[in-house]
Parts: sequence; C-alpha cells; structure tokens
Amino acid sequence: MLRSKRALGAGLMAAALTIGTGWAVQASADDLSAESQRAAGTGAVRAVDGYQLVTLPNANVGNFQRRTVTCPSGKRALGGGAEARGNEAVLVGSFPTDDGRGWIGIGRQAGYSSVGISVYVICANA
Repeated sequence: MLRSKRALGAGLMAAALTIGTGWAVQASADDLSAESQRAAGTGAVRAVDGYQLVTLPNANVGNFQRRTVTCPSGKRALGGGAEARGNEAVLVGSFPTDDGRGWIGIGRQAGYSSVGISVYVICANA
C-alpha cells in the first residue's frame, strides 16, 4: 500500500512538472508583435507619454526629515525611490506624495544627527 502511494505521488509530481513546464514553454514561445517587443525592451521608456526621471541629489538632512521631489506641472508620478547614505544610514520611508505628483524619502543615521538622502520620481504626462 505504501509503495503504490509513493508511485502515485511521483506520477502526480511528474504530471505537475510537465504541465507547469508546458505552460512556461507555451508562454515563452508565443509570437509577440514588433510593437509588443519594443515595449518590453529598450523602447519601453519612449512608449510612456512624457516620460521623465526627476532627481533630488544627495543632501544631508536631519534624521527623519522628509525630502520631496515633484514632477513638473502637468505630469504625475508613476513610481519613485529614495536612497539613504552614511555609515549607519537606514532608509525609513520611500513613498508617493498624497497628491500623486511626487515622491518622498525619509532616513536616519544612528550616532549622527543627520543623514544623506537622495530621492527620485518617474513622471509622465497626466
């Protein structure tokens, strides 16, 4: 009885792996239009209307002080990020502004009263 359960389990596992592999192969074998291929590759940046990366270069600010970078007028934030710099620097927060037009970075540095923070926002036409 134990042997037949093992065989059944092995068979089910092999079937699951075959099905899973089949799906992966099918998805990768699908023909993509030239436009889809450009959007998936290096042309993706150009496909977003008004794409612009706006940066707020590194500057030392007090621990837990917000640094905010905003998109130019008429543009909205698609995403963003922040970086904390320093020997004991920790990025505490990285999130969009409430109005969706910018990005906020917050950090701290143990043993120091300030921390270096850089903030980036990816913008596009609204």
